[in-house]
Amino acid sequence: MSNQAEGYSSAATATTAASARPTIKAREKAKTRSSAKGIVWLKGLILPATVLIVWQLAGEVGWVSETMLPTPWQILLAASELLASGELFGHLQISISRAATGFLLGGAIGLLAGLAVGFSQRVETTLDPSVQMLRTIPHLAVTPLFILWFGFGEFSKVLLIAKGAFFPLYVNTFLGIRNVDAKLFDVARVLQFSKWKQITQLVLPAALPNILLGVRLSLGAAWLGLVVAELMGSSEGVGYLIMDARQFSQTAIVFVGIVIFALVGKATDSLVRFFEKRWLKWRDNFNG
Repeated sequence: MSNQAEGYSSAATATTAASARPTIKAREKAKTRSSAKGIVWLKGLILPATVLIVWQLAGEVGWVSETMLPTPWQILLAASELLASGELFGHLQISISRAATGFLLGGAIGLLAGLAVGFSQRVETTLDPSVQMLRTIPHLAVTPLFILWFGFGEFSKVLLIAKGAFFPLYVNTFLGIRNVDAKLFDVARVLQFSKWKQITQLVLPAALPNILLGVRLSLGAAWLGLVVAELMGSSEGVGYLIMDARQFSQTAIVFVGIVIFALVGKATDSLVRFFEKRWLKWRDNFNG
């Protein structure tokens, strides 16, 4: 009986050790991934940190004028003053709401139009030539018309942002659908997929990389449209903050507004890239 009990205990110990090995390996892999991500972050910080250090030293030595190019420390102080007063948060909140509304409006219309043109050659011949012609018109060319038609209110600003967000998502959705491999439809015929199943399980997943790329470009275009809208005529927002500071030669505040646009734009782009990594795990791409 004792020998049998010892055999059971040794078997249980071996089973526990075997089950613990995958856990240890998973932890080691997680540590390796986290350390690799940390190294990537550090490498990405080398260039901006070097630029900031050289910039600060050049300002302290007096190689550049503080009025023309304030030091990073002066810009940080200006940002802290704006944060303390609550002025920066108020302007930023208004700008983000404008950009989000314009992006949702223009992006939604662009996505639907891209799907319609991608799935139908008749819609393409009717709609696409006009859209491609309108796509080449710059923001600054139509801004006076938007102001003339819709005034200086929120509606004209949102429409200008929506115009910028529409075209990238439209073009990339259209190209994503048309670039789907025709062999997938042969597989769908063999598997006897219905039309709806072909669209939802073949076409849209294959076109998703292009659609997400269009979302990234549309977000960037929405921010560009926001800058144009707020610089041309506005009484609030980050663009107005920049214009108001320029009139009083407050260059540090101008840089604060520029940095805000850069940081929020990067944050939105990183958010879309996060979803790309989660939704496109099935891709086997070259990573450089």
